[in-house]
Amino acid sequence: MNKKNFLGSVCAAFALAAVVSSCGDGKTRSTGWEFSRNMYDPIAYNPDQPNNNFKNKMTAQLPPEKTTPIGFERFEFDNSLEEYERAGRELANPLTVTEENLAKGDALYHTYCAVCHGKDGKGDGPITKDRSVTDSRGTRALENFPPPPSYQKSDGANSSRGGAMSELSVGKIYHTIYYGHNSMGSHASQLSPEERWQVVMYVQELQKK
Repeated sequence: MNKKNFLGSVCAAFALAAVVSSCGDGKTRSTGWEFSRNMYDPIAYNPDQPNNNFKNKMTAQLPPEKTTPIGFERFEFDNSLEEYERAGRELANPLTVTEENLAKGDALYHTYCAVCHGKDGKGDGPITKDRSVTDSRGTRALENFPPPPSYQKSDGANSSRGGAMSELSVGKIYHTIYYGHNSMGSHASQLSPEERWQVVMYVQELQKK
């Protein structure tokens, strides 16, 4: 037997052994031999597994009280009128008024806010006006959202929570972005803390008009 035939026979034998070892006997659920078992069974505990290393025998543990996750900024104001007023008194914008921050606030405002508040903050966004859609079912009118009051000083509109819209403090605007109000939903998940303050900064520019 030459070397080529010998290597071919060896490879064929290994292949046959692999096939035979991977086949069951038709009576059990055994998968046969397994290679590198540790790659299938992790040493670490799964979150839902019992764990004797803790008093409550649970792997998934709650974080310690009063701790803050990395990258998370806690907002120490509740969603109530009293806390809204407190935010108005105590919060200040940590960002400096710069062209860059105003430009970012402008872009974010037109992305998330202008659809209701309008591009100039007059409360005349596109979803507050009559609209219709045409598709295979025909043409039908879309629901109109109630227009929010104008931010602009020249319009003299009042907030539903009291006070002129043009005189809303940075804290009140931030609180409203975080929690939402009336038809406006919370934007806390869409905007980071820095982005919220940039929007607040831009809204203050609209208030001056």
